[in-house]
Amino acid sequence: MADRIDPYRNFRFRVEFDGIGVASFSEATIPDSTTDPVDYREGTDPTHQRKLSGLTKYGNITLKKGITSDLELYSWRKSVEDNGAIVARQTISLVLVDEEGNDKCRWNIVDAWPTKYDPSDFSAKGNEVMIETLEIVHEGITRVN
Repeated sequence: MADRIDPYRNFRFRVEFDGIGVASFSEATIPDSTTDPVDYREGTDPTHQRKLSGLTKYGNITLKKGITSDLELYSWRKSVEDNGAIVARQTISLVLVDEEGNDKCRWNIVDAWPTKYDPSDFSAKGNEVMIETLEIVHEGITRVN
């Protein structure tokens, strides 16, 4: 009988940045990628369309973490506001970790930069942890393993 291979769980992960040491997030989305189909009809075939591949688009990454005194994520976003995205682009890796602490899956994201920074609101009625959300755009994702 073959060994059973169970799927990995999604609660242990790490986010790696070029030059930014922050890696502890409560949530991270893995961006999707889609390629638009383009309808094409050849002049010699009046009744059928062919489907060609068009532009490939990538979804955004959303990272969430509790707010601390660390300003690295905010400073990264602020550098885009002050100087534009060209100087802020980085490579990011999203790494899935198994129960034993071994890296199992890695997605490398290229030319990423923060497009939105959103701290949670104040509320005198609540006792939740303050969360900061960073939305990141990029120009490609590759699953390495």
